[in-house]
Parts: sequence; C-alpha cells; structure tokens
Amino acid sequence: MIPAPMQSTLALRGAPASMARDEPEVVHRLPLRVYWEDTDAGGIVFYANYLKFFERARTEWLRALGVQQQAMRERTGAIFVVTHTSMHYRAPARLDDALEVTVALRHTGRASLEVAQQAWRGGTLLVEGDVRIGCVDAATLRPCRIPADVLELLP
Repeated sequence: MIPAPMQSTLALRGAPASMARDEPEVVHRLPLRVYWEDTDAGGIVFYANYLKFFERARTEWLRALGVQQQAMRERTGAIFVVTHTSMHYRAPARLDDALEVTVALRHTGRASLEVAQQAWRGGTLLVEGDVRIGCVDAATLRPCRIPADVLELLP
C-alpha cells in the first residue's frame, strides 16, 4: 500500500531530513494496467509512457474535482499545458502489472500548478516526477490566470 502522504525518496533512503523535500499529500490515485501498447520489445514499459500515465492521473484528478477541461476552454478560453517535467526512473513495470499513479499538489500559482507524481506497483516505487502545468489562452498560447472557479476547487 502506498503511504497516504508521499514520502520523499531521500527520506526513504535514509538521507538527512534537511535534504528531503517536504512532500505534499496525495490528492488523487489512479489504478491502471500495463498493456502491450505500453511496452517496448522487451515487455518493459517504455519510459515516455509514464508521462501518459501521469497525464491520465492529472486529468482524472481534475475531473473528480468537477473540472471539465473542454468545458473550461469553451467557457474561458483557457487550457492547461505542461511546461516542465522532471522524472526519476527507479524500477521497471512490465506487461500486465497493476499500477497506481498518484497526484500530489505541490504549489498553486495564479497561472500555474506544480504537482508531484509517482507510479507504484504494490509497495514498490517505480517512477517519480515533478510536473509544472501552465494555464494559457487557447488562441494565443500566452499565459493567463487559472479561472477563479477552478482555483476554488483545488486543495
């Protein structure tokens, strides 16, 4: 079972507390299964597919909060785009593995969100990453404020 609050991997490895980041609480968990389409020729999940897994988890988190992204675009002209990712691959996932992908909100800004995400197989941390999401005007792709009604729904 994955701990309710995310634990820093530095803390898990016994690093000094001063090096471990203060990890945010998990706000969403998405179970998923590894299919052939997710793997390389060796039957191991292709590294870039974890970005897809993370995207699905973030999308389902927003949906669970009541944020329909297409409706937000139609109503406000705003869309979310990924502006930065940082991933650390720790162990492989394989065909048919049952995974759980977590989302933890690290920071909310006026025009961006920072989330910490992890992919787990049982109690084994496979991949962890930080993702920065910007809010932009769909027509111009220039930064804009996250709609107030969306900000109100965020923890």
